Amino acid sequence: MSRNTSGRLRIALVGTRGVPARYGGFETAVEEVGRRLVDAGHEVVVYCRTAGDQPRPGTHLGMQLVHLPAMHRRSLETLSHTGLSVAHLLAHRVDAAIVFNAANAPWLPLLRAARIPVATHVDGLEWKRAKWGGAGKRYYRVVEALSVRWSDALIADAQGIADYYRDEFAAPTEQIAYGAPKIAGGASDALAGVGLTSRGYHLVVARFEPENHVHVIVDGYRRSGATLPLVVVGSAPYADEYTRQVHELADDRVRFLGGVWDQELLDQLYAHCATYLHGHSVGGTNPSLLRAIGAGAATIAFDVAFNREVLQTSGRYFSTPDDVAVEVTAAEADPAAVRRDGNSARVMAARYDWDDVAARYEALCARLAARDFPRTRPSGRRRDQLPTAPDAPTGAAPALPAAPRHRLAGPAPAPLRMAVGADVLPVEAPAARAAQA
Repeated sequence: MSRNTSGRLRIALVGTRGVPARYGGFETAVEEVGRRLVDAGHEVVVYCRTAGDQPRPGTHLGMQLVHLPAMHRRSLETLSHTGLSVAHLLAHRVDAAIVFNAANAPWLPLLRAARIPVATHVDGLEWKRAKWGGAGKRYYRVVEALSVRWSDALIADAQGIADYYRDEFAAPTEQIAYGAPKIAGGASDALAGVGLTSRGYHLVVARFEPENHVHVIVDGYRRSGATLPLVVVGSAPYADEYTRQVHELADDRVRFLGGVWDQELLDQLYAHCATYLHGHSVGGTNPSLLRAIGAGAATIAFDVAFNREVLQTSGRYFSTPDDVAVEVTAAEADPAAVRRDGNSARVMAARYDWDDVAARYEALCARLAARDFPRTRPSGRRRDQLPTAPDAPTGAAPALPAAPRHRLAGPAPAPLRMAVGADVLPVEAPAARAAQA
């Protein structure tokens, strides 16, 4: 991204755990985008959720860091921290703010009242995640609508997410994906420490949640005739029952490594696997998938629009355990085809460049600062709640035209009516770095 000091902006990045990036995709995006915005001549303020015993550096890669606490309750952690961040912002004005996670939408009216232009990165379809109970799912459905109504712009990281907001709310989005790290396939010395060799294993990297389909992958692998072990990286702090289910499905060919925090080892696991199996289905463009293709890993992915958007023809796809068994067996039978898939994956990764991502954020922030956005936002009402045009004949279609539906995993919940002041407010769960989100 070229340096541009003529239009210096003060930009706030709000709603994540902050930097240095040690958790999920949001934190990685803040670090990669923020450092490039600084290099382009802008002043970047990052709000960090910092526990009492953690270091509190004042800067990181040129970004100014503001450390604020959060309530130590899973359901309120993100929302409480963002509330304090917004309060700080009201006294320390910026030209533009990017709020990550639609769950933070209840604070958007304060930014609008202070005339701070704001874009919300809406993330994936959180209400489809099995970890949320009824109140959590209803809350996420509500904050989707509030984000539409109260943001000056919306950011979607995948075409499927952009399509969802268009179809549900007639709301436009800025489509800005993540970048794919370019991981060299040379060194493999770290693998020896966990008893692995190059091209000698299949790999899964995922948080243990049903919508990441770790159980489908492990079950399918168990049914296969694969001779290479399946290495499973990841865990989940609030999913004991699901974790038990996954372990019960495994046979002695499956190796569970838990969370891997050594970045060198994690990179080598991606770069030297025989295949990478990716089960994520609801989160939009997933950082683990981008890391896999950036490492040239031949990828077998759960068949949803988000994954097909990234992999296109370079990937193979599954929906059931039997599909996994077929694909794993076929991969071991034809190593040359696997290498071709990996090379094609690297070509796909070139489309996900952090310099380009940062340039898109810079352009969006410039438009926000110039107030170059529609003064009237969509209402936030879902399309199926909109009235039929007054002059429409009986049986005519609603006023807004129907748009084609894209395949998004999971059934939609029933229409809801819920006050914003819910007792249970979900937050994103921690992940094993960005890749294990």
